[in-house]
Amino acid sequence: MIKSVVSNDYQDLQKEIVLLQDKWKQQINPESIQPNFDNAALAAGMPAAASAAIDFETSLFVQWIEELNDMLINDIPDLEPKLEGIIRLLTDETVIRWVEEAFSLNALYFLDFADENGLEEWIPYFLAETALRPYLQKAAEMIQPEITHAIPGAGCPVCGEPVRLATIEEDGKKAIQCTRCLAHWHAKRLECAHCGNEDHKTIKFLSIEGDAVSQIQVCEECNGYIKIIDTRQYIEKPSPALLDLNSIHLDYIAQDNGYHAVGEIEDIN
Repeated sequence: MIKSVVSNDYQDLQKEIVLLQDKWKQQINPESIQPNFDNAALAAGMPAAASAAIDFETSLFVQWIEELNDMLINDIPDLEPKLEGIIRLLTDETVIRWVEEAFSLNALYFLDFADENGLEEWIPYFLAETALRPYLQKAAEMIQPEITHAIPGAGCPVCGEPVRLATIEEDGKKAIQCTRCLAHWHAKRLECAHCGNEDHKTIKFLSIEGDAVSQIQVCEECNGYIKIIDTRQYIEKPSPALLDLNSIHLDYIAQDNGYHAVGEIEDIN
């Protein structure tokens, strides 16, 4: 198993964040999430969470961001001057907007918010997305029994996150793992998650020297890729978020070879 290119300190930080999100998820009132599973909407590629009724508690959201800030400052004291004042910006109206824009993966909104408020670019999106995920994960737990497949190119059928990670399970089947909401579903071994291509001539696998558990599946039709990790060889299976982080070297390799985490079918007209 190849050594992760991510520093031990950053891995430890991400583990703390996962534990914090697990704690937050337990604080969510299950009745605040009412799934509305719509087969027609799913077939059209709409994320199931988008049609669910989710009652976000703004005070809880702000509390989580405060806890996250405290943890970050405790681990990385240099972040304190960069994070101070964030909570004062989080009015109820702003929190609702943060939730909406984070859910829709609108990075541009958060870049503008950072610029308007003199913050480093990464801060608003990171805070909003981190605090949003417990709600998405809680919703995914409720919706999971209905999730059997995904529409190629539509991303995660629960939250819409672009597909980039799959695991090989004990029975040898390929399971796509959403690193955002933790939904999962089986997929064909020879199928592009981005365009649906199943042609063995144009779906290829890149193996990494020194890495016995990982491959990169690439599609020559859309230039998309996903990482595939054989977790049968792990003594203790990491969370999808940590699997994704620790396999970031595969993203570098795929992208250096011209592939993308989201398929890009060329227009030949």
